[in-house]
This record gives sequence, structure tokens and C-alpha cells, in this order.
Amino acid sequence: MDKVRASAAEAVADIPDGASLAVGGFGLSGIPDVLIQALHTQGTTGLEVVSNNCGVDGRGLGVLLADGRIARVTGSYVGENKEFARQYLSGELEVELVPQGTLAERLRAGGAGIPAFYTPAGVGTQVARGGLPWRYAADGTVAVASPPKETRDFADRTYVLEHGLTTDFALVRAWRGDRHGNLVFRKSAANFNPLAAMAGNITVAEVEELVEPGALSPDEIHLPGIFVQRIVVLTPAEAADKQIEHLSISASSTRGTVRA
Repeated sequence: MDKVRASAAEAVADIPDGASLAVGGFGLSGIPDVLIQALHTQGTTGLEVVSNNCGVDGRGLGVLLADGRIARVTGSYVGENKEFARQYLSGELEVELVPQGTLAERLRAGGAGIPAFYTPAGVGTQVARGGLPWRYAADGTVAVASPPKETRDFADRTYVLEHGLTTDFALVRAWRGDRHGNLVFRKSAANFNPLAAMAGNITVAEVEELVEPGALSPDEIHLPGIFVQRIVVLTPAEAADKQIEHLSISASSTRGTVRA
């Protein structure tokens, strides 16, 4: 089955207002920027996003956030997106903060058909006890707080029950892919992309390089095509447009280090 779509706009055209959306990437590494831009141009709003973070101001999911298109975020941290922090603290945005490893496993579990699992992460904290602010009121009080979670002891250690995550759609970015949807991710861009792709009922992948079926060795495929419904092939300019979140250059050396 050829899953390639003519454009990013066509690939996201049926994502409705209020849809839930798993989005790959970590900061600016491996973000499906072209698909996000297409969704922004389309005008979709009221989105419930599951992503490690929400991009940065003016880039990635930060573009949707700045225009008030996102209603709720399930993620690991606010990051360095000042608009994200402002909307959360002012009560404009509902945010469920989840330990990063737990978020990764919730996405993987949802994609694998596992409804819930026990983990030690968060035991003895508000993650398990409840009371984490999900939404603030305009006066700074907590309008919606996280509920308490079930705990259980195994081998004299306490664990908290976490539920798998699935979403209506998923947007991811891959280095290489074939027309059947088999994907290969490159280096740090492998972060949350495979997990987000697994969690989406309909997964759209933008790929930097398209190859024909059979060109990818089964041993190099990170995500099989069964998890991917649509492919968008990036132009060379789109594939090369990768931003660096932080650039640090040592004062004592001409050699630079990059942290993205």
C-alpha cells in the first residue's frame, strides 16, 4: 500500500478541532515541524496534545500554542517556552505533568494495547497522592488538580498505577521511510517519535528521504509500517531546516559544542 500523500496540508486535512494529538520530538530535535505548520495554517484549534514538551517560542508546537490552538498538554516539562508557562500559570491551558520515563512508557503501552502498568516513579509524591495543579484559576488558585492514583506493593516495594496513552492522531518525523510506512530515525531524533507514532490511531510521518519498499533492511527499521498511515516527503530545504535550541562555544577552545 502506497501511503505517500501529495502534501502536508492534505495529510492533516481531516484533523478536527478538539482532536487529541501525540507529537514526536524533544525540544527542537526531531520535531515534525512541517506537519505542525500545516496544521497551524489549517486553523485547527482546541487540540489536546501529548508531547514531551511544547516546543519553544515561535517554533514547533510553540506556534500552535502562541495562537491559542492548544487546550491541554500532557508532557514532561514546560521547558523554555515562556508562553507555555504564562498560559499554564494564568489558567488558559490545562497541563498534566508526567515523569519523563512514565510518559514514554504510557505512549508505548498505549500503542502496544496495554491499558495500564505499575511503576515506582512518583511513589510518595503528588504524582501518586494527587493534587498536582492541572489548571489554575485566574486568581492563581488551583481550579483542577490531579486525582490520586492506585498504588500496590510488589516484593515489598510500592508502585503506582499508570494508564497507557492513545490519541486520535500522531505527528512524527523520520530520517528515512518507504512507501509502506516503515521508518528509520536518526540519532537523537529517535527520542519520542517511535512512541508517539505507536500511540496514534492515525499516524502521519514526515520523512527526509523516501525509498522504495525493500530498500530498508528489516534490521534497520525502527518502526514498522503497521503503525503509520500517511507519509509526507520533505523537500531538501525542509529536511535541512533544523534549528539548534542552545549553541555553546567554549571560550578556551575553537571547538564548539551544541546542545539541542
